[in-house]
Amino acid sequence: MHFQRREFLKIGAAAGLTELLGPRLYAEVVESISDSKDTIPKRPLGKTGVELSVVGVGGFAVVRESQEDSDRLCAEAIGRGVNYFDVAPSYGKEQEAEKRLGVSLAPYRDKVFIACKTQRRDKKGALAELEQSLRNLKTDHIDLYQMHAIRDVEKDVMAGVGADGCMEAFMEAKQKGMIRFMGFSSHSVEAASAAIKTGLFDTILHPTNFVCHYQGAFDQKPTELAKQHGMGRLALKAMARTRWAQGAERTYKNCWYEPLDDPLLAALGVRWTLGQGVTAAIPPADLALTRLAMNVASKVTELTADEETAMRILAQRLEPIFSYKGA
Repeated sequence: MHFQRREFLKIGAAAGLTELLGPRLYAEVVESISDSKDTIPKRPLGKTGVELSVVGVGGFAVVRESQEDSDRLCAEAIGRGVNYFDVAPSYGKEQEAEKRLGVSLAPYRDKVFIACKTQRRDKKGALAELEQSLRNLKTDHIDLYQMHAIRDVEKDVMAGVGADGCMEAFMEAKQKGMIRFMGFSSHSVEAASAAIKTGLFDTILHPTNFVCHYQGAFDQKPTELAKQHGMGRLALKAMARTRWAQGAERTYKNCWYEPLDDPLLAALGVRWTLGQGVTAAIPPADLALTRLAMNVASKVTELTADEETAMRILAQRLEPIFSYKGA
């Protein structure tokens, strides 16, 4: 993905970045974006003792792609230092994402950290799904197994941690070496907070996005609680902009939201998310956007005060894809 300076100028004008950052700072941001092939840095994942690349590869990106495209993306990512791959059996009608990644990652299994998920909240169902995921992924263990997309405190969290809940399957699987760590992904502040307070989980995967932060405070409470519990923090939606406008053509078929697809905003969005202390972010489910995320993540630096001010102003112009109105 190669961009000339004049193309950046068009992008910046369209996004309002020249106005927000000012000509000098805008020019500095432009100069920092390139087709970088630099190695992607790693960060510690909570108390696990594991270090993950600051961006990962989301399995949903390969759902509509060929096996060859999946192989190519994974080889390229691993060659650049990416070791974090996230997938779920619900990604694709016939578990296509798991099956494709299973083939793509097989030659590199000892170099990668595979995170997988289950939406089953019962012990029997979760164990059966875990066993199928292990077969699809062609491995004898999953590094991080997560309760997928928790939203409701009672139906998801309490059911999962209760008698015959999925967490019993998680703990038995961990004892048998089928999984190494336990986590959850969340789309609810209340459910995430309740899950953290159980003390059972090593990681949280939660939307950490500048628009949702400044307009809806969606990440603050789970972030603070997770820090208090020493959990590893992983991020969703770092490159989300807003919801698709009604009637708009969805140019990224795997994305239910409009992503940040211009390099300048993508760089600022990823840098903002990584600046919140998360270990790693999962890019939108698209091959080109995954490669863009790798490029900008290889040159991650903290946002300046002026850049953060610009992101705050930009956020006020957008509708958040998630918001939280609670105390």
